[in-house]
Amino acid sequence: MADDARDDGPAATSTTATTLPKTKLPKGMIMGKDGKPCRTCNSLADFTSQSKVLKSTPAITSASATAGVPADCPADVEALGRSSWTLLHSISATYPVAPTAQEQSDVKSFLGLFGKLYPCWVCAEDFQEYMEREKIKASSRDEFGRWLCGAHNEVNRKLGKKEFDCNLWEERWRTGWKDGRCG
Repeated sequence: MADDARDDGPAATSTTATTLPKTKLPKGMIMGKDGKPCRTCNSLADFTSQSKVLKSTPAITSASATAGVPADCPADVEALGRSSWTLLHSISATYPVAPTAQEQSDVKSFLGLFGKLYPCWVCAEDFQEYMEREKIKASSRDEFGRWLCGAHNEVNRKLGKKEFDCNLWEERWRTGWKDGRCG
């Protein structure tokens, strides 16, 4: 996520098309293009801090929000990100060792559309910018897996998370760990 897209100043307010009063939003809240807090761009804890109804619901407290989104709720940015990376890395793990020109074109087209349609608009724009800077490399399974690992590490850096050793991408996403814990 791009930190510069978050509303951090005192002007971080929300309005609707009607004349509802402006409300102060917490520092770092990402707004949707409609001017309201973006459900898929914020964590459940951030999002529910803005909703008196959700805050008062016993099943959803800030303690439960850190454990993840309840299964019957829309995905927050964290659940969406984990699921999306799982899908993308799984695609790279099953990508052909020697893809045809059509398969290379297909994966590039898919990622281009994925970057445009991703529900978190901030994340989508970041991914599109990454693909412009670092052109998709898909001439082999290994090349594509390493490119995708680099894209994931770019996000990890922005979020202050530990980077993954891209030399281990295939073991993590395709073959399983050498210690046998994956079965």
